[in-house]
Amino acid sequence: MSTLPPCPKCHSEYTYEDAGQFICPECGHEWKTGEDTEVVGESTRIIKDANGAVLSDGDTVTVIKDLKVKGSSLVVKVGTKVRNIRLVDGDHDIDCKIDGIGAMKLKSEFVKKA
Repeated sequence: MSTLPPCPKCHSEYTYEDAGQFICPECGHEWKTGEDTEVVGESTRIIKDANGAVLSDGDTVTVIKDLKVKGSSLVVKVGTKVRNIRLVDGDHDIDCKIDGIGAMKLKSEFVKKA
């Protein structure tokens, strides 16, 4: 009996293989053979910027759209550089500090890697 890798998304052990792809019946996640099969303790989520470049902790990014700060009259302007980002799980992928504003959470779709 062969051992199939657990689902990289929900870590279910009940995966099966069909036509060269692994499928998780619990969450419906599908991935190709040899892709995303190594999960070491944490999920291996890949976060990309607006241009498709892979982001990692400590990167510097540039904001590509004016962003209103919720609950405030402040705006993060286009071209604002954000240094030393941290990637997190959730709707907003990036934790950072912006000069003049403070701690913020940003979505990766509104930044590009500098």
